[in-house]
Amino acid sequence: MTSGSFLEGEAKTLPRDVAPRPSLEVQPGNVLISRANGVKDFVGVVCSVQQVRRRLMIPDLVFRLVPDTEVIDPGFLGIALASAAARKQIDQVMRGSSGQYKISQADVHLLRVPRMPLDEQRRIVAAHAAFERQIEALVRVAAKRALPIDALIERLLGMSGRELLPLKDAGVSIDAGITLGSHRVPNLRPTGYLRVANVRKGWIEGDIAVLEAMERDRRRYSLASGDLLVVEGHADPEQIGRCAVVGSDHTDLLYQNHLFRLRFEDVLPEYAMLWLNSRTVRSYWKSRCATSSGLYTINSKLLEAAPFPRVDRAEQEHVVSVWAAESRAARLLNQRIAKLRTVQRGVVEDLLTGHSTAYAA
Repeated sequence: MTSGSFLEGEAKTLPRDVAPRPSLEVQPGNVLISRANGVKDFVGVVCSVQQVRRRLMIPDLVFRLVPDTEVIDPGFLGIALASAAARKQIDQVMRGSSGQYKISQADVHLLRVPRMPLDEQRRIVAAHAAFERQIEALVRVAAKRALPIDALIERLLGMSGRELLPLKDAGVSIDAGITLGSHRVPNLRPTGYLRVANVRKGWIEGDIAVLEAMERDRRRYSLASGDLLVVEGHADPEQIGRCAVVGSDHTDLLYQNHLFRLRFEDVLPEYAMLWLNSRTVRSYWKSRCATSSGLYTINSKLLEAAPFPRVDRAEQEHVVSVWAAESRAARLLNQRIAKLRTVQRGVVEDLLTGHSTAYAA
């Protein structure tokens, strides 16, 4: 939910000693809103449910809203509660203690959304959905183009039958990120930080969350261009160890404790990223990662022992240059997707406030 979209594939497995409760099952048409989190930005995050698998339960940190469809369209309610105006209301009523921020059921009942006829609500939902279709089409194209690139890089990475050594012997430092929670001190300078949702396969993307950080936090956890971030835990074992390179747009941000930061001395960061995302390392993670309540995790010891090739600089540069050339189109597609999302937010905000500005999608 923290991305603002309902991603049922991110759900944890129900513990074996907990029986499903039909009254808590998520249904199409529900609107979900997070009620508590150690990070302010994750409280009041809203998403609409359109399709969902059976027997998926809502957790205790989420409110489920069931709209009266004769009065309000479920899609419209989700859009309105995710708007800038609703976010401002949520920030005003949010409370915090012991590092946990929360909103109450009464707070949610008092949230105000625009009063509009159903046909106008549905027009806004349709406009939002039109953007979603365009974005989803571009995402599919990007994924399709990535497949031959991945295959080419896998061939290049596995060509020479090179010697493999433990990652810790490759001249790398490995550091866990900042812990979120009760030690956060209010009224300090807000600082952006990266979380698991920002780390894609190869690159950083998505909205940047904010926390109140101390000066020693910034010194210890600040990111530099060329750092690598590795995902420590995920509900999908295929996503464990997902790795991305930090670019110039994300320097000086912090990173959360479910990520590891890697800094190499003599290895190109792009080469290291490609290797750590390769099938060889994926197989290593999947055969060794631990699971608890449906969350798969790796620790620093497993990371230190991960296989890493001994390769000279020339070979690293060759692999990276091929990857960079083949990935140029994919990067442009991702830029188009990000731009479309920005335009989508602007169009929907205008429609919610009654403006009629025309935008070209």
